[in-house]
Amino acid sequence: MNFFSKRIVAFVIMLLLSSQIAFAAGVQSNITGIRFSQKAEAVRIVFDADAVPEYKVSTTNNGVNIVIDMLHTVNNSSLENLAIDDNLVQSVTFTTINKDTLRTMITLNRNASYKVNKLANPNRFYIDIIKNFDRKIVDEVAPGIKHITLVRSNAKGMLTANFLDIDGKANVQLHPVLANDVIAGRQVLSSMALHNNALAAINASYFAPSGEILGLTKIDNTIVSTSYLARGAFGIQINGKPMIGQVNYSGVVTLANGMSIPISGVNCERGEDALVVYNPYFDSSTRSNAYGIEYVVKNGTVIAINQNDSPLEAGTIVVSAHGSSKDKLANVKVGDKIKVNEDLGAMWNQVPQIMGVGPLLLKNNNVYVTSKEEEFGTDVASGRAPRTAVGITKDSHFLLAVVDGRQENSIGCTLSELAVLMQEMGAVDAVNFDGGGSSEMVIKNEVVNRPSDGSERKVGAALVVLSK
Repeated sequence: MNFFSKRIVAFVIMLLLSSQIAFAAGVQSNITGIRFSQKAEAVRIVFDADAVPEYKVSTTNNGVNIVIDMLHTVNNSSLENLAIDDNLVQSVTFTTINKDTLRTMITLNRNASYKVNKLANPNRFYIDIIKNFDRKIVDEVAPGIKHITLVRSNAKGMLTANFLDIDGKANVQLHPVLANDVIAGRQVLSSMALHNNALAAINASYFAPSGEILGLTKIDNTIVSTSYLARGAFGIQINGKPMIGQVNYSGVVTLANGMSIPISGVNCERGEDALVVYNPYFDSSTRSNAYGIEYVVKNGTVIAINQNDSPLEAGTIVVSAHGSSKDKLANVKVGDKIKVNEDLGAMWNQVPQIMGVGPLLLKNNNVYVTSKEEEFGTDVASGRAPRTAVGITKDSHFLLAVVDGRQENSIGCTLSELAVLMQEMGAVDAVNFDGGGSSEMVIKNEVVNRPSDGSERKVGAALVVLSK
């Protein structure tokens, strides 16, 4: 629809709304009776009237209260409340406010959906409070790629989730990306998707405020961040097929004299007595302080020695040491050989793209939540929250998921609930990604979910869907 057409449609809608308001405004309506009915799927409250009033419907208390204000309306039914014996509806009361507005306050025991409608001959209108519903809206994004929106209401509350189901044979590839293409700093997901010309994207790794990735990440066969624990990971193999499991990092720097020094981390802040390896994925320089020593290495040979903040250039790495690690490197000179050995285990060493996140959710089609084993804190492991996850179906589809939470239309998921939801959607293996305010899905440059911060949060990394 072009701009001119949109203006015409908007003008017509405005006229219709204006006519409806004009019809109702100033006309007194008399409510002659109020009644209700109950079914398994909904509670219906019906208002009989001599003329259908102008009314406004709103919610308060996070959707638990439904408020119907009927303007220029008198309650001639003599009812002040309705006693409805239902585990969804707590109370229904009728009061007059502002002299000529009849207010109906419906208090629920939990969040629920509702629908308001009106009928003529005889005049009446009604509200259906829907107890349980489960709707799936499926849109084709591209051949072999479906966007599934799930909206559900039950005794737990309302839930809204977005899924991207990607056929393994679709003409796309999944790839991890960093904010602004480096570890340092953060960026909103929509900008990351646009920058990478991505068909779709979801948030991925845990991160620090600085942008430092908190988990093992491997991009195009280069390890760009590490974890201190074996944790759940999502990988994309050389043949493009997905894999999910646990991965652990170990690394050493070996000097020409045979001495080996453990690597404390990759592209992270250098701590006390630590040895950190930096590569150009970190930033343009190491940003390190002046209390260590740094060896610039190219093709296994030391080409420069600096005190701090060494430049990071293509084809080079920097071995940065402090304290006891610095002492072990004290005799290394320009021209000496330094070898960096990194190991992820036989299965993961050959995987070119890895996003270390966690915990695991499903393994071989069984719920398998490893939050204790992977030593996640209560901020991740406890309670309902917005969640992001990736799964693999039995027919090797990718299943990307974002569940909204902490808002009126969605209560979020516990990790166990998320595992069951992924299983319901067809996943046989699944892993949890970073959640909370970071949980977000972008499709064709549009944010399709509702981030719980109310706006996009800047994140450190994303998983993007690229056209081949």
